[in-house]
Amino acid sequence: MIRPAILADAQTIRACSRAAFARYVGRMGREPAPMQTDPAAAIVAAEAYVATGPDGRILGHVICRHAGGDMVLDTLAVWPDDAGRGVGKRLVAHVEALARQQGLDAVTLYTNAAMTENLPFYESLGYTRIARQMQDGFDRVFFRKSLSAG
Repeated sequence: MIRPAILADAQTIRACSRAAFARYVGRMGREPAPMQTDPAAAIVAAEAYVATGPDGRILGHVICRHAGGDMVLDTLAVWPDDAGRGVGKRLVAHVEALARQQGLDAVTLYTNAAMTENLPFYESLGYTRIARQMQDGFDRVFFRKSLSAG
């Protein structure tokens, strides 16, 4: 099940981000941006969603926001023990559904170039690489998926 995050989820969301992105610290030489982000503002702005298991336990989360004519997927994180079970794919599909409901044209996102596993993951979901640039000291690869084709 995917539901809007509530403030009571903030600590779990932060811990999930830290666990999910910890493996990249060595590759990047610093903590990835999602490890440094407090999710409370996204929760208050209704921009955070959690995927839960049958027992209600949070398996992962996504933070997204409307910007221009697109939905921007800011953070996608799944607990390492729950990775590979389709949780991330379901969360991305949820973001795409939200974008369609809001009449938006596309979903855009970026990932760090050092997070090499993410590049084929997003491509497998129909995202196209549109740019690569340094931003805020991070080497980021930008993706976009048009929603007009369904």
